[in-house]
Amino acid sequence: MTGKQKILAWVGAAGITFFAADAWAGDLSEIHWGLQLMGLMGGLAFFLFGMELMSEGMQRAAGDRLRTILANLTKNKYRGMLLGIVVTMLVQSGSATSVMLVGFVQAGLMQFMQTIGVLIGAGIGMTITAQLIAFKVTDYALLMIATGFLIRLLSKNDSTKAFGDVLLGFGVLFYGLKLMGDSMRPLRSSQEVITLLSGLENRFLGLLIGVVLTTMIQSSTAFIGILIVLGLEGLISLEASIPMVLGANIGTCVTAGFASIGANRDAKRVALANVMIRIIGVLLFIGWTPEFTLCIAWLGDEFNSDIARQIANAHSVFNIVIGVIFLPFTDAFARLVVRILPETDCPIPRYTTTFLDESKIVSPALAVDLARAEISRMAAALEHLLKAVSVPFVTQRPKRDKVYPELTLLEGIDMREEEIDYLEEKITDYLLKVARSGASESQLRVVYAMVSIVRDMESIGDIIHRNVLPLIKKKRELSHDFSEEGREELTIYHQKVCKQIRLLKEAFAEQDLEKAQRIMAKERKYLDLELQYRVHHLDRMVGKQVASMETHEVHMELMNMMVQIIVYSSNIAKTFLETQTRDKALLI
Repeated sequence: MTGKQKILAWVGAAGITFFAADAWAGDLSEIHWGLQLMGLMGGLAFFLFGMELMSEGMQRAAGDRLRTILANLTKNKYRGMLLGIVVTMLVQSGSATSVMLVGFVQAGLMQFMQTIGVLIGAGIGMTITAQLIAFKVTDYALLMIATGFLIRLLSKNDSTKAFGDVLLGFGVLFYGLKLMGDSMRPLRSSQEVITLLSGLENRFLGLLIGVVLTTMIQSSTAFIGILIVLGLEGLISLEASIPMVLGANIGTCVTAGFASIGANRDAKRVALANVMIRIIGVLLFIGWTPEFTLCIAWLGDEFNSDIARQIANAHSVFNIVIGVIFLPFTDAFARLVVRILPETDCPIPRYTTTFLDESKIVSPALAVDLARAEISRMAAALEHLLKAVSVPFVTQRPKRDKVYPELTLLEGIDMREEEIDYLEEKITDYLLKVARSGASESQLRVVYAMVSIVRDMESIGDIIHRNVLPLIKKKRELSHDFSEEGREELTIYHQKVCKQIRLLKEAFAEQDLEKAQRIMAKERKYLDLELQYRVHHLDRMVGKQVASMETHEVHMELMNMMVQIIVYSSNIAKTFLETQTRDKALLI
């Protein structure tokens, strides 16, 4: 759905909800259950839609920098926590951050150990929106909606439009809160409702409700928003709301759990670590709910906070305390998770994409970042393929695939070549959809360049598969092996080529322009080295070394193939560097 279609859908929903609101506005003390439910569900829909608009606006404003922020991640757990907070604030979803981490680990762009600090930061970052919701700005919701809509309508600048969407999203979100509050207000006169809600002060029942409803809504922020509305209408106490806040922190982990299905072992560990952090935290707090409630109430008294702010504070304090407890022990915690989920034999993978998310195409900046991450995965598969094809030339013994031992070496080579073809098709299709989705001129240039890059990568895979596999058979039929000097030269040159592909993978994963420049700088050096090795080989031929004469054809074809890969990798790096440099200039 395009931005305009979403706005039209919102206007249509507004008309329906206004009709329902008008129906109960005449007498707020009378309960009309059908209209009350309509108002509650309509308000919740507005709330979720407002969050989506706000999130997409923030992603478009910061999307071009989002991968750069993540690429700066280091093994420093404190920096990781800060980045987790920042990224979660940008994407407005702790679940989205944890899903991204699952994908990054699955793609080999991050180590599992690096994700623990980010997960802790994501828990803190997702409390920021709840704190914003606690501000009493519902009276200005329509003003924010009108202002955001006008900015979006009149502006021609993408960044300004993104800001308009953020403001519009905030307005819709707060207006949804107002509608939910209005629909719940008459319930204060219902003794049945009061009796029902008073039973929620059972901490374990409240915890269960928080887990279940957050899992259903797929947003802990939305559920806490409902609790804030209930609290403001006097329908729920702070003591009853806190166990549900704790439950919401567990329920929000489900999305990352689903994302890890079918992923590798480390990606599953990320999802498990996320769940364990929340569950352990809840277990530490649930036994002290009365004391925790008193602490939050005292904090509220000190700062003259209403129940809305106190509920938001409970959410924030819980995640901050959990961060303080876990952060010093992240290494030990990571080892515990590894012990729970030890390494197993890797099953033969189904070809799939990790990062390409159709729902993110409406935000071209973020979609381009996801495609870039998928290209890094493609480069990783290319690196595995290049390393594997060298093995038959240095040993006559049958070998198994290094990652998937149930496959022979040649079966693993075939599998990775097919995977590269699959990724080229899927990434290209995804990028073309991004180009059709209203991408800006600068984003279109990046998209077209990335289409060219994946085509070149697929060509490298074809060169390896088409040219090298026949040489394996030809080499085995020879009566002589490579000369000692020839073997050493081929080995050294192969290592240089593998290094170029590895740098390519890292350049895409980290948006590292310096590594792309290194690839281009090394091209001339490696081409000169190949010429030097060619002269050495011909000298051995002139000297009538039997091994060199017998293996001449295989030797030269291998070197030619590796030279082609050097040239292709440099062209890819050049295209990547040009688009990134131009994009940065536009941002400045």
